[in-house]
Amino acid sequence: MTPALELRAVARSYAEGKGRLEVFRNLDLNVHPGEIVALVGQSGSGKSSLLHIAGLLEAPTAGDVLIAGQNCSKLDDTARTRIRRIGIGFVYQFHHLLPEFSALENVMMPQLIAGATRAAAADRARDLLSRMGLEPRLEHRPSELSGGEQQRVAIARALANRPLLLLADEPTGNLDPETAAHVHAELLRLIADEGLGALVATHNLDLARGMTRIARLERGRIV
Repeated sequence: MTPALELRAVARSYAEGKGRLEVFRNLDLNVHPGEIVALVGQSGSGKSSLLHIAGLLEAPTAGDVLIAGQNCSKLDDTARTRIRRIGIGFVYQFHHLLPEFSALENVMMPQLIAGATRAAAADRARDLLSRMGLEPRLEHRPSELSGGEQQRVAIARALANRPLLLLADEPTGNLDPETAAHVHAELLRLIADEGLGALVATHNLDLARGMTRIARLERGRIV
């Protein structure tokens, strides 16, 4: 089966004074459809940077990034943007919902940008939000939703365009433990239902143990 995400010998370094700071070196990682891989590591180990590279937001210094078998490392900005729009979903610790739109409209928005009709976008958004337990809150704006509800809207929005790959950066990091566990369980269930590959950065080992497997980022490599 072709991986949803494949990182081959990825390296990333930055200029620092007269030298260079090496973040990754010769890093390999695969995420297959149906897998939910927990990305763990100490603070500052580079989890967010690795997600940026996997999501084509940042180019590696060396190595290749493949999305569903397509090598994206040499693509121009337009092609990378197209793949991000239709092939990759992102969930962040802070949900970044559009405050002037309802929960339903927030989930419709990426679909409309991708060319879906309003009717199709509304049907897909309504289905995802209902599966996240938010059917009674469809018309509420973010300011009328709890933190956990807002994050569930953000998860539904990330899945709206049926991506091949979901990347999540500490998606429950700003929630209280009980709400975090609830949102996490719904995230895992929805990812499994959709059948995509997911890479989820988290510092919570209890949550990580509930995923398919754990990839530990240590000294610039996956161990």
